Parts: sequence; structure tokens; C-alpha cells
Amino acid sequence: MGMGELLLLGIGLSMDAFAVSICKGLAMKRATVGAGLTCGIWFGGFQALMPLIGFFLGSIFAEAIQSVDHWVAFILLGLIGFNMLKEALSREQECDCAQSDGDLSVKTMFVMAVATSIDALAVGISLAMAGDVPIFTAVALIGLCTFTLSAIGVGVGSVFGSRFEKKAQMAGGVILILLGLKILLEHLEVLP
Repeated sequence: MGMGELLLLGIGLSMDAFAVSICKGLAMKRATVGAGLTCGIWFGGFQALMPLIGFFLGSIFAEAIQSVDHWVAFILLGLIGFNMLKEALSREQECDCAQSDGDLSVKTMFVMAVATSIDALAVGISLAMAGDVPIFTAVALIGLCTFTLSAIGVGVGSVFGSRFEKKAQMAGGVILILLGLKILLEHLEVLP
């Protein structure tokens, strides 16, 4: 996987955290730079940690399933992508943001960071199956993308409301599906 693909992966994975950050900004009376940085650090940190854990877990089993590893990566990324699309299309944006609040306590942020990064754990497993992925570069890009977009999301929510939440999740889902398809087609030697 090249740097461009890793950057797209980082952007795709960060869309859930971006959507939640928009809701956080919407729920705050006045979003501050500190609030944006807090969301960015929590979400970016967990989005970087989870694929690293997934990669090492996937590496343990990579040899055993080497003949079908590309299918595993394709299925995992496809499922995560389709799930993001399904959630974006089936829910009401206003309801999600209305249930969110501006609470940035450790307990709240920990739960939200874990919830938005579970898919990154599965992506880490798929990266191990994809082979020849610079994992530390990948997790750095994923974490940086998520940090940046989460911090921006708080401001976007504060200024524009929830207009971008659904579109962000849809874009993330499409990116993950296309990356999974690319991994599969490369291993089947359809793409160079």
C-alpha cells in the first residue's frame, strides 16, 4: 500500500469520529479550540492504537490463512464500509446529534473513542492480511487524519450544525469498500 492509499484509509476511518465531533460541536454553547483538541486527541489516539493492535493480532494468523488473506482483507473492509453506508442512510442525523452532549469528561470521551475506533481494529487485521504495509506509517497517518478531522468537526458542528455528518460517513464507507476491492484485485492480479 502506497502513501496515497494509506492517506485515503486514514480519511475513511476518521469519518465516524468526524461525525461524532460535529455532534459534540453542535451540543456546545460555544466550541473552543481546547474542545476541538480534546476530541482530536481522544479520537486520533484510539484510531491509531486500534489498527496497531489489529495488525499484530492479524500477523499472528497471517501465515495460517495466507492463501485467502486478500479475501479476508476485502471482506473486512467491505463489511465496515457497507456498515458505515447503512448507518448513514438509515438514521436521522438530528436525532444522533440531539442525543449527544458537549460533555468532554474522561469517561464519556473514552467510551466514544472506543466506539468509533472498533472498525479500525478490524482494518488493522486486514492490513496484516494485505501484506507489505508499513504499519507505523499507516497508524501515524490514521491518527493524524482522525485528530485533524475531529478537531475541525467540533468547529464545523458549532458553526454549521449536522449538515455534513451523513455525507462524511457515506464518504468513509465508500473509501473503505474501494480500498478493500483494490486489495482483492491486486492479489488476483487484475490490477498491477
